[in-house]
Amino acid sequence: MISYQSRVKGPGRVWVAGALYVLAAGIFFYGPKDMPAQAQKIVWSDQEQPILDQIRTLRSLPEDQRAHTTKQLALQIRPLPASPNKVRLANGLANLSTEGDLGQDTLQEVATTLADTLREQPPPASPKGPAMPYVELALLARYEHVQVTLDDPQFAAATSKVEADDLRHQRADFILSDLHGKTWTLKDLRGQVVLVNFWATWCPPCRREMPDLEALYQHFKKQGLVVLAISDEDERKVKPFIDENGFTYPILLDPGRKVHQQYDIEGIPKSFVYDRDGKLVAQAIDMRAKRQFVEMLAQAGLQ
Repeated sequence: MISYQSRVKGPGRVWVAGALYVLAAGIFFYGPKDMPAQAQKIVWSDQEQPILDQIRTLRSLPEDQRAHTTKQLALQIRPLPASPNKVRLANGLANLSTEGDLGQDTLQEVATTLADTLREQPPPASPKGPAMPYVELALLARYEHVQVTLDDPQFAAATSKVEADDLRHQRADFILSDLHGKTWTLKDLRGQVVLVNFWATWCPPCRREMPDLEALYQHFKKQGLVVLAISDEDERKVKPFIDENGFTYPILLDPGRKVHQQYDIEGIPKSFVYDRDGKLVAQAIDMRAKRQFVEMLAQAGLQ
């Protein structure tokens, strides 16, 4: 998942938003929220540095190799001495593990490592709620269906937050126009299966999943599938990209980011599937591969 703030500073730069830090290629690390980015001097041990280096290169690996490497990194993090750096590594790996189809075994190892690390070295909560690694773990448990055992008030709070977000997404409605000027209203699409996808032209994982979305749209549109892809970018940037790539599903513009805010979108891509009754039946917290999208649509009755 790519955070919006990462596009402001560019790849490999550091930005701060509360207690969240981004370092090198979209890796998310937890750090003290009151420490300026310029003062966030992290010293990595001889054991930690090789793991960090491999995490930074995960996106460049083929998917099958990436799954194996991610699983091995999760196992390598576990025996490290308890420390804030260990939390940073476990959380950074967890954030990248949801990008694509790495398999349930890999995700379970990643989640177990993060839970064990938080049990050893619980980071402090922020004024706004639980520390980000707890939220990451709660997202893994709810949307990636891994098993998590962690008796911690922050994890309980993070789980409650994720459940509350689900309720808000279920109640969501919007009216937006597409690149051709057609107006779309979510509630008016009852009777059809709707996949709402948040994306941007600058987001590599978004671009990677768009051909699969197009293929699924072509395959299922006669069965009532509607794909609504929402971008907060200017039409002058979006339209040439869509024309160049030949995507035919509706591309909606959200220039004021009101719909992004309604869905609490802080990182993209994200996808939501509503069935023919308007019930939210599936969500994706990151990039999905075609097989994963098919599984999501099956929950809405498309086979």
